[in-house]
Amino acid sequence: MSEIILTINGVDHVELYGEQNSKLNLIKKAFPDVSIISRGENLKLSGEKKDTQKAKSKVEQLVKVLRKHETLSIQQVKDVLNGNLAYELEEDEKDDKGKTSNNVIVFGRNSKPIKARTRNQKKMVNLSESNDVLFAIGPAGTGKTYTAVALAVRALKTKMVRKIILTRPAVEAGESLGFLPGDLKDKIDPYLRPLYDSLDDMLPGEKLDYFMQNRIIEVAPLAFMRGRTLDNAFIILDEAQNCTSGQIKMFLTRLGPSAKCIITGDLSQIDLPRNQKSGLYKALNILGDLNGIAKLFLTSEDVVRHRLVKDIITRYDQADTARREERKENAARKEATENKVTNNSEDDIESNI
Repeated sequence: MSEIILTINGVDHVELYGEQNSKLNLIKKAFPDVSIISRGENLKLSGEKKDTQKAKSKVEQLVKVLRKHETLSIQQVKDVLNGNLAYELEEDEKDDKGKTSNNVIVFGRNSKPIKARTRNQKKMVNLSESNDVLFAIGPAGTGKTYTAVALAVRALKTKMVRKIILTRPAVEAGESLGFLPGDLKDKIDPYLRPLYDSLDDMLPGEKLDYFMQNRIIEVAPLAFMRGRTLDNAFIILDEAQNCTSGQIKMFLTRLGPSAKCIITGDLSQIDLPRNQKSGLYKALNILGDLNGIAKLFLTSEDVVRHRLVKDIITRYDQADTARREERKENAARKEATENKVTNNSEDDIESNI
């Protein structure tokens, strides 16, 4: 007789074993001579050594499929038990050994792979894994928010955190929206729509609804964070260029001991009133060298939207650079003129004396 105790962590046990143990019962049916008992994160297998080893191998394969696809269907369980997913699992082993790499962060709806597609997006993944706070700054279309949400969803699915909190300041983008009908949620949802769009891409509708209704995933304006302690959570502050210095300080001081945070922003698209300064500049300057905080600057080379977006950003950057140079030249000419006038006045005074 042989006894094996498998410790299974980092996956959703309900997804692995099925509701009312429907998937676990398929495993038990496939190995009638093996006693299979689930207790918490442990799975106890008892029986003849050859049979328990086979059952252990099949359970490990099911865990691999679940980690890859984030979901495990009854058909996939049957395929694994019948040996029909052998090729796919061999390919996974190649990935684990580093022979191939597909940069997949998480598998979204319909098993769609969500990947880090550019050099800086891959760097963003690595920096987030090794730091508790990450500033990801760059122009529109570089995948800052999308990559951040993918990392948050992965952390939730692998049980690294208990909840996801997505927030952004409710600032109008250069236009007055006037009176918005409906309750409070109806009024603030338009500001938060980009975050909902990313979530829709990564989670099945029913599961996303469940997470939202049970506050496992929260999407809320930044003002709603005041007074809270955010722990055991993956928190994303989006559009941080539209935060004042006080707002960013308030947000960062909400973080609990087990929190992880990504702050995204585009310093070229600040929508604050003219008499307010973006607090993102100050945060980057005074916090960037703290241990556990990282900064990443994405560029037009990381744009993954329409092919023209990269060229549009480049042209605007060139125009902004030219305008700054012109201002410097004008300031230098003005200073030179003022110095000349001052010198002439002093010469006149001396001649009169």
